[in-house]
Amino acid sequence: MSQASIGKSQELSSAHDGVPRPILRGAGVLILFALLATGLTRLTGVGAVHMPLKNAVESLALLFEDRNDGSVAVRDARDGALFYVVQPGAYGFIRSTLRGLARERRRSGLDASTPFALTRWSDGTVSLEDSATGRRVNLDAFGPDNARAFAQLFTERRREP
Repeated sequence: MSQASIGKSQELSSAHDGVPRPILRGAGVLILFALLATGLTRLTGVGAVHMPLKNAVESLALLFEDRNDGSVAVRDARDGALFYVVQPGAYGFIRSTLRGLARERRRSGLDASTPFALTRWSDGTVSLEDSATGRRVNLDAFGPDNARAFAQLFTERRREP
């Protein structure tokens, strides 16, 4: 085998070792298309999903306290009034949601003194926000019964003098 033919065979084998050029070009065109489509959507709004703006209809600043008997006391953070008690074994969704938020506060080194904001929105949804951590839980995402468990606190608070 001559030196020229050895060089030519090495040249051919190195051309076929990597990804073929048409595939690389196709990938480049696809990436360019995705970038252009994203830019066009941001500029024009065509093809973008628009969520309707919601306004807060009702809001409560709440403090939750675990009690020795396993119940959870619900207080209005504005005046400290106790207006509801979640009995032991009742409303597991309220308990598990609060447990998760409290765990996040402990991990961040925060105490329980910052109130939670329970909000009913103009579209009928309900959310619980922890301003200490910045976390917001859209309660309707867990089903209407679970959202109703928290929404009843609005009614309970209005009942208290």
